[in-house]
Amino acid sequence: MSAVLIRPERPGDAEAIHSLITAAFTASAYGLNEEPEIVVRLRRDGDLALSLVAESADRVVGHIAFSPVTISDGTTGWYGLGPISVLPECQQQGIGKALMKRGIAELRTTNDAGIVVLGDPAYYSRFGFAHDPQLDWPGAPAGYFQHLVLSGDRPAGTVRYAAAFG
Repeated sequence: MSAVLIRPERPGDAEAIHSLITAAFTASAYGLNEEPEIVVRLRRDGDLALSLVAESADRVVGHIAFSPVTISDGTTGWYGLGPISVLPECQQQGIGKALMKRGIAELRTTNDAGIVVLGDPAYYSRFGFAHDPQLDWPGAPAGYFQHLVLSGDRPAGTVRYAAAFG
């Protein structure tokens, strides 16, 4: 694979991102087959706060999305990570890791407070995410709802994702 460039989503990337997410989650045991449409709805609703793509050989091979969340204790500046996707034939090459690191760095530079994610603890813990029962998303499997504090104090309460998540 040629060099990978991580960059913000640009106008005209939407179709490639949709195809990429479809391919990535069709091949995944974790997908609900709703992920491509979640990103479409986030974009439509103005809730796609940060959208990064990984580009290689002039094609989009990876994508990560961040959208605002609300927390019942009133804490602000928190975002939900997801979905993150990499084309199946490009997985296990560090693209997801590069997207994660760049996304976290971008949110740190804008002084945002933190990120939540629903996902495999073995994967997300590598980036500093941890489970805390004081921060809850109803229905999440034990240990799979995690957070990463970027600045300030850890919130406590129930998290609500953008409407695009249903």
